[in-house]
Amino acid sequence: MRAGDRFVAQNRRARHDYLIEDTIEAGLVLRGTEVKMLRQGQASITEAYADEEGGELYLVNANIPEYPASAHFNHAPRRPRKLLLHKKELNRLLGAIRREGITLVPLSIYFNARGRAKVELGLARGKRKVDRRQAERDRDWQRSRARILRAHNA
Repeated sequence: MRAGDRFVAQNRRARHDYLIEDTIEAGLVLRGTEVKMLRQGQASITEAYADEEGGELYLVNANIPEYPASAHFNHAPRRPRKLLLHKKELNRLLGAIRREGITLVPLSIYFNARGRAKVELGLARGKRKVDRRQAERDRDWQRSRARILRAHNA
């Protein structure tokens, strides 16, 4: 399996809207029909986030559509899904969430080498409009600089 094939869903908007301070990999508790839809590449995490409930973390608002071939045992598309983490990691993330301005944003869902569904979470701080504009200016400058260097070397 190539690295590009393993991603099921990516949240490209997250790196634009948030300053990602740290990333962490977590497991997901899924039902059978959810795994089948993920293997088909049918998932959306653009509006998703991780939230605390009862001392555990849940992936909230992630959309995995219903499996059309299943008659009775289907899942709710936007149900909260439990995240599997080591106790030490969980405590560190819960402490970060309780601080002001920190959010846990899913960056991608993928299958690891063993075939397990994993979610990459980013410990994120919201960017202000000024920060976004500055990041866009920096990207434009890097693109222009590369273009100028290519023209100069050719």
